[in-house]
Amino acid sequence: MSADRIPISRSCVAALATLFTCNALILIAGCSRDTPAAAPPPPEVRVLVVKSQSLANIIDVPGRLQAVRTAEVRARVNGIVQRRLYLEGSDVRAGRPLFAIDPRELRALLNAASAALARAEANAANARQDVTRYQGLVAQKALSQQEYDAAVARLRTAEADVALSRAQVESARLNLSYTTVTAPISGRAGRAVVTEGALVSAASATPLTKVEQLDPIFANFSQSSSDVLAIRKEIASGALRVPQLLEVEARLVLEDGSVYGFVGRVNFGDLAIGEATGSSEFRAQFPNPNRVLLPGQFVRVLVEAGVRPRGLLIPQRAVTVGPKGGTVMVVGAKDVAMSRAVTLGELQGGSWMILSGLATGDRVIIEGLQKVQAGKPVRVAKDSTRTVALAPVVVRDTARPASQ
Repeated sequence: MSADRIPISRSCVAALATLFTCNALILIAGCSRDTPAAAPPPPEVRVLVVKSQSLANIIDVPGRLQAVRTAEVRARVNGIVQRRLYLEGSDVRAGRPLFAIDPRELRALLNAASAALARAEANAANARQDVTRYQGLVAQKALSQQEYDAAVARLRTAEADVALSRAQVESARLNLSYTTVTAPISGRAGRAVVTEGALVSAASATPLTKVEQLDPIFANFSQSSSDVLAIRKEIASGALRVPQLLEVEARLVLEDGSVYGFVGRVNFGDLAIGEATGSSEFRAQFPNPNRVLLPGQFVRVLVEAGVRPRGLLIPQRAVTVGPKGGTVMVVGAKDVAMSRAVTLGELQGGSWMILSGLATGDRVIIEGLQKVQAGKPVRVAKDSTRTVALAPVVVRDTARPASQ
């Protein structure tokens, strides 16, 4: 064994390895205490600086269509239906014949009444001649005054019989005219309830058909008493400006989602609250020249109930709707995100109308909400902070004329 080589046992090697490992761990722990881990940067968001503007107050309510006039055509005399004189489902004018009832019995009654009238007129003529003849005899003292008075009484009775007979003739002629059933109003005649050969009765007013006027047409809708009260409070406070009732415009959304092309106007508002429904009834009138709208059809009525002079609109994607209402995230002082509860109004297009909870100048986060936490700082994108006044989306069809 040479002098420059010193034998090292395996136990010494293990001890040296353990010493080096401990020193390395101590150094690493010291570095971690001296250099903390860097915090993640605040999430980037885009904001909308809200601005008040004049907004149409649009109320979206369900409604049901109703004909302006509805006439139930019924039998006014007894008889057998001979013919149907109209095409079911067609438009008819007032006075147009609809049904023909067997007139023979009523024509016979008219002839009998005419004969009774002729007899009464003959009796009256004879009584008139007697009175004229008796006047000269009374003047010559050849006839008593009592006999003359009796002749005058017979003349008056005969004239009364003539008037009664004439009334009976008129009644019989009127009943005979009822054998031709005519349309009481202009409109669309419905399905015939009876067919040829059916016995109809005046006592039971047998229904024959129905005529409905479809142009214009009514849309009936209602508002709850709480909504009516809220609107009245907003009008009193100046938050809502409402025109006269007959100047309030309305539009219809049909069952397939399409918007009806004609503008209507509200022409009735009930001042009472229904005991069974707890709501107030309203009605709007719409032109219907093409018969697109039909009675009984369900629609959505968009009523432009005034203007909010200081209205606020927020994009729908910026609002979180929960069981307790809506909330938005706003950027406060020092760019810290805060949750804000808001009172939502109508949904106009892709934006919510905000009734309370926000003010002009508030910065509402509209993009980047997934990474935002309330009370944590955010970084506002440089190209997003701008004042935007969102216009309400109101569907208009300018190619169609509006109602007058």
